[in-house]
Amino acid sequence: MATVAEWVEGARPRTLPNAIAPVVAGSGAAASGGGFQVVAAVLALVVAMGMVIGVNFANDYSDGIRGTDDDRVGPMRLVGSRAASPGAVRTAAFVSLGIGALAGVALLAVSGAWWLLVIGAVCLAGAWFYTGGSSPYGYRGLGEVAVFLFFGPVAVLGTEYTQSGRVSGLGIGTAVGVGLLSCAVLVANNLRDVPSDTVAGKRTLAVLLGERDTRVMYAALVVVPLGMSLVLSLRAPWALLGLVSLVVLVPALRRVLGGARGPALIPVLRDTGLALLVWAIGTAVGLALTG
Repeated sequence: MATVAEWVEGARPRTLPNAIAPVVAGSGAAASGGGFQVVAAVLALVVAMGMVIGVNFANDYSDGIRGTDDDRVGPMRLVGSRAASPGAVRTAAFVSLGIGALAGVALLAVSGAWWLLVIGAVCLAGAWFYTGGSSPYGYRGLGEVAVFLFFGPVAVLGTEYTQSGRVSGLGIGTAVGVGLLSCAVLVANNLRDVPSDTVAGKRTLAVLLGERDTRVMYAALVVVPLGMSLVLSLRAPWALLGLVSLVVLVPALRRVLGGARGPALIPVLRDTGLALLVWAIGTAVGLALTG
């Protein structure tokens, strides 16, 4: 049986910035219009964390039973390493997604935005069918599109709307930045796994593009949000605080463009996630100061 430490590692805590950043950014956008609501923000955070941990366990389960994780370079996978049974990991995925769903219902009750229930159902389906089902979209190069939509516009603007009852131009710009940096986290992960995914038949966008073009794509994904900071600063000057993320982005970008492969890319995944969180916090503070 897997130890507590192995279950924690299986939840992939390094991906939690993907859950925290959209809520922080959306809350900052809400605050810029004087609409920040603490209870709604906390519930949105529980939703996001439940979804991210749930999708991590779901990917562990689905990839594990397909044999995709039999030869991994990155963090341990519970099913692939035989540390936990597929059924136990699947249950962990359902429990995590269920917690996120319950928090989502509570959030809609607090905000009164019941029409978002449809979007919530789409998010749950997207979490499971990323690598689950008979034709997972993550195996067809569509993972980045889903990550951008779910962690960018859906999460950021959903957070803003449930607090302020509106979607602002500042919120849209912030959603684009968060979505692109979230994509960069996935691209860093998939770039590392190109050799093993190719053998396993997992056709991620990195596999389809090849390593060289994937490195260029990563660079674009982390640079554009920095430009978005400049755009946002035209209305919210303090949004330039998002540029502090350069401190952690530069080392990651050097590794990727320098041709790092395999285990050498693991710090890139960590640093990109940290940069996402720093950009979101800096931008949110800047937007809140504007309000």
